[in-house]
Amino acid sequence: MSVEKSMPVLIVDDYKTMLRIIRNLLKQLGFENVEEATDGSAALRKMRERGFGLVISDWNMEPMTGLQLLREVRADGQLRDTPFIMITAESKKENVVAAKEAGVSNYIVKPFNAATLKTKLEAVLGAF
Repeated sequence: MSVEKSMPVLIVDDYKTMLRIIRNLLKQLGFENVEEATDGSAALRKMRERGFGLVISDWNMEPMTGLQLLREVRADGQLRDTPFIMITAESKKENVVAAKEAGVSNYIVKPFNAATLKTKLEAVLGAF
């Protein structure tokens, strides 16, 4: 089964530069249908308005963190099955454990490149 690269992807980060970097990496991998949100609550609103095939979210955001967003998504019957990749600058074991317990699909530690993103996407979505 190959991944449908036209599926909508939501990237969530409070830094515009990170949004641009992730968007460019996704574009390199063939994903064109990318939307952005600058915090967890905006992301949740967008997710409730339309379905996304994947969410890639930063961990450290205000006022709603990526972990809080993940918990909200997993608690919502309409959204709970959405693949969710968390990005963080910290590789603390307790963070990884907390994200896994909350139902994260995969985890990326910054800095990362297109090859790392592709590996994580394939682990979550399947080969493409």
